[in-house]
Amino acid sequence: MTPPSADAVSATEVFKALGDPIRWSIVQQMAATDELACSTLEETLPISKPSISYHTKILSQAGLISTRKQGRNFFYTLRRDVLRGLIDDVWALAPEPRPVGDSGQLEHKPTPIRRRRNTTTTRLRQAAGDEGREPEVTLLTW
Repeated sequence: MTPPSADAVSATEVFKALGDPIRWSIVQQMAATDELACSTLEETLPISKPSISYHTKILSQAGLISTRKQGRNFFYTLRRDVLRGLIDDVWALAPEPRPVGDSGQLEHKPTPIRRRRNTTTTRLRQAAGDEGREPEVTLLTW
């Protein structure tokens, strides 16, 4: 099966494929080497051969890996160009970095807090004529 071109890869399909812990583990193992044999996955993953085939098929359909068959053996290669393109697309969505002050902290100008002179409690006390006393508190439970 011919993998889709890097331009045709859908970000949603890639993220869906990477969302499974088994497939994420497969991608991590492939990232550590140039080419990974199916037999290596059989030794390192706690799943059956048909399950490995299923998960590598999903990764291949998402455009993340390419598959090469040699005799009866399958070899998988991570398509780093697809990952780089996806990372660039995601990075383009991030906001611009803000300047950092001399201390290494983000520059932040606190917004002054305006306090109202007559809060609701104060106004209620004034209206009730109980300005000097603490109000009685009645706890209600259900």
